[in-house]
Amino acid sequence: MKKLSQIEIEKRIENLQDWDYVDDALFTDFEFDNFKDCMSAMNRIAFECEALNHHPEWTNVYNTLEIRLTTHDAEGVTELDFKLAEIINKIVEVEE
Repeated sequence: MKKLSQIEIEKRIENLQDWDYVDDALFTDFEFDNFKDCMSAMNRIAFECEALNHHPEWTNVYNTLEIRLTTHDAEGVTELDFKLAEIINKIVEVEE
């Protein structure tokens, strides 16, 4: 997968709600009502990650989930990261 240029990333991220481009990765965080809702979202995201064979760097503390997407093989952000970010947004939107 080809690493996207800075210009390509900035253009694409404009249409990606609640995500930022930080340290050569797509980044977001979500706050849920409670730990159970956060874990439910993480489990749903995990199934999609497995299907894409693309896995986030993420951390969870109680009801907060931080996600960082980058393609390590490409050493930066690729189309796959944007695809996964869009899927994550749809999952979290349903959870909220």
